[in-house]
Amino acid sequence: MDELGIYLSVGFRHIIDLKGSDHILFVLALTLRYYWTDWKKLLVLITAFTIGHSITLAISTLNWVDLPVDLIELLIPVTIVFTALSNFWVKDFEFKAKYPLIYFLALFFGLIHGLGFSNYLKSLLGREQSIVGPLLTFNIGLEIGQLLIVGIILIISFIFVYVFKANRLRYLQIGSGLVLALAMNMFLDRF
Repeated sequence: MDELGIYLSVGFRHIIDLKGSDHILFVLALTLRYYWTDWKKLLVLITAFTIGHSITLAISTLNWVDLPVDLIELLIPVTIVFTALSNFWVKDFEFKAKYPLIYFLALFFGLIHGLGFSNYLKSLLGREQSIVGPLLTFNIGLEIGQLLIVGIILIISFIFVYVFKANRLRYLQIGSGLVLALAMNMFLDRF
């Protein structure tokens, strides 16, 4: 496997690793309100998040910004809590705004999550001459992993809402409540 393929694989595995549950919980909180028919909106949403964390991943890897790891690790569950809470304001599932607030939140929160990834990526890059190729392929791997997680969440949502006939709003609230509880626990552990 060539070097760039390795970074693609590492990015993918980093996202789907259950030890990194903070990222999976964040994607879950983002995705719960949507269904298969909203695939374009979901693609924009997940890509906005990827753009956010790609920006801070790049500037942090280049040592243009350096925030304390403990602060970043504390802020990551806060982003999950806020995103899960935002699901409780969904009253209907008619998402008509071209650029809803959740897109901007995903982009902004992606900046925070990117800082969390940066130390990991810095250790991988070592003394690379150029970080452009590795950074790009790492982020593509992250995006592919996120899309896999989104697909799994959509399948689970379909099973509960369309097969078992669960109330969609109740499903969103229960799922968001579980994510909220796990994120609060994560916050308290890191605090």
